[in-house]
Amino acid sequence: MLYIVGIGPGSKDFLTPIAEEIANTVDILVGSKRALDLFPQATRKIVLNAKNMNKMLEYSVKLARNNDVCILSTGDPGFSGVLKPVKKLLSKYKNVELEVIPGISSIQLCAAKLKMPWDNVNLLTLHGRKDYKKLLKFLNDDKPIMVLPSKDVNDLAKFLLNNGISGDKEIIICERLSYPDEKITKISLKEAAERKFSYMCVVVINYSE
Repeated sequence: MLYIVGIGPGSKDFLTPIAEEIANTVDILVGSKRALDLFPQATRKIVLNAKNMNKMLEYSVKLARNNDVCILSTGDPGFSGVLKPVKKLLSKYKNVELEVIPGISSIQLCAAKLKMPWDNVNLLTLHGRKDYKKLLKFLNDDKPIMVLPSKDVNDLAKFLLNNGISGDKEIIICERLSYPDEKITKISLKEAAERKFSYMCVVVINYSE
């Protein structure tokens, strides 16, 4: 049996009871070091990182043919999580049964922190890529935009400036949500282009409280 379990934005406070139950009872636990650190009692672990991701995901799916395997996905597995690549693998390993457990995403927590309804926002993930062109299309309407950026927020800000967006335009950067050093910064694009931010963040555009 293969489980993909959303573990929330990072802090154990946002783990759901069912996520904890599954992660604590499976034979093998798979995830990033940050995710695995939430479950120190696990005895069999597979660490995922950017370099071994595809190889280790396939290895984990293979193991699930004869073991209960849980792949931990930061946030929710269905949004910028591991569900998409694992589903592709399951077309190859059809005898593996899959169950997906949702988690609280950083997008949800960001919206809550800003007291922002998010049923009418444009969502965009740039994790693992820097294709900002879709963002320009979103800027053509007045809806708020929530972006999971690539590692460098200042690159995103520079892209917008280089494409004619005013340097005075205010954006909101929510960093390390759920952690003790969580930080929410309202800043102009010009200032954002000159500063460094944590890669663990959500960028909000076109929203004023």
